[in-house]
Amino acid sequence: MAARHFDPAEPGTPTVTWQPLVAGLPVAEPEIDALVLVAPHPDDEVLGLGALTAALTGRGVPVTIIAVTDGDASHPGSPTHTPAALAELRRRESAAAAAVLGVTDIVHLGLPDGAVTDHEDRLTELLAPHLPAGATVAVPFHADGHPDHEATARAAAAAARGLPLLEYPIWLWHWSHPGDPDIDWTRARRLPATPGQAERKRRAVAAFASQIAPLSAHPADRAVLPAHILARLLDLDEVVFV
Repeated sequence: MAARHFDPAEPGTPTVTWQPLVAGLPVAEPEIDALVLVAPHPDDEVLGLGALTAALTGRGVPVTIIAVTDGDASHPGSPTHTPAALAELRRRESAAAAAVLGVTDIVHLGLPDGAVTDHEDRLTELLAPHLPAGATVAVPFHADGHPDHEATARAAAAAARGLPLLEYPIWLWHWSHPGDPDIDWTRARRLPATPGQAERKRRAVAAFASQIAPLSAHPADRAVLPAHILARLLDLDEVVFV
């Protein structure tokens, strides 16, 4: 698959275009006794599988969130927040979002945001102790189009050593399209959510104010996740590749 170059400021493939494909996908019925949800950046875990997380914790299934980076490179050139301040802010947002979803176990690995590819082997080593026997491991889609996401997927798959994997897309919804021949849609499964689970996901996403709203009026502080991106991640059923 060729490298994907996309601009989040562009509209991307609209939600209405995706709806028929997603609605027609087979429904996933994963048997999950424990979930380890590996997120390249704080918020990916909620954007990708927030409703599933709410469903699992509602049944008493333990969920662990592992944040690979602290997302401190989300606003390069910000005149109001240093990278260290952003990292601290996003850790607080992650904790608040996790609380909404009923998760208390969060692991922060602190690898450099935007440079996970350079630390892939180290990430595999760091993840391995957090992937117990019997767990299902959720990782970003292996061809999601973002280098941090794809490096995280490779490292987590290596660390999982045969544990069941669920791949969740984030940026695929932006740059791909339903007829994309590079995507193996036969592996895709839909995860329907109850209204309550979907609402908990929305409230968890709202905890990431640093990403969904501008930090200030300065152009470098603009929202990383504008409304057209959030619409796809909130209005479509969650999807995993199995």
